[in-house]
Amino acid sequence: MKILDEFKAFAVRGNVIDMAVGVIIGGAFGKIVSSVVADVIMPPIGLLVGGVNFTDLKWEMKEAVLNDAGEVIAPAVTLNYGNFLQVTFDFLIVAIAVFAFVKLINSLNKKKKEEAPAAPPAPSKEEVLLTEIRDLLKNK
Repeated sequence: MKILDEFKAFAVRGNVIDMAVGVIIGGAFGKIVSSVVADVIMPPIGLLVGGVNFTDLKWEMKEAVLNDAGEVIAPAVTLNYGNFLQVTFDFLIVAIAVFAFVKLINSLNKKKKEEAPAAPPAPSKEEVLLTEIRDLLKNK
């Protein structure tokens, strides 16, 4: 039962739940960014470079082997560098978006900290003693 209690304490801890929510939101955000890259950003870039679809770019290292009927016996061996370029663009855009989001959150937190007035420092022992002496002298 001790292991079960330890697991319960671990799983219910706030950091684990926050991390789980972050992973789920991050997965959904990744899909959105991938769609933006594939459907919005890459078509104009492909148009600028001559109508190239990056995911279709590949280097055929070995041609497919066909029989007399034209059926594929052994598929072609290809190096799909276009898909790698697409995934790299996705990553860069996700990284830029996350950086901008974190920068925005940090600037908002900084403004909140600046708005809060700083608490005056606590008086030293000497100041407290002098204040007591002053108050005693006033009362005489």
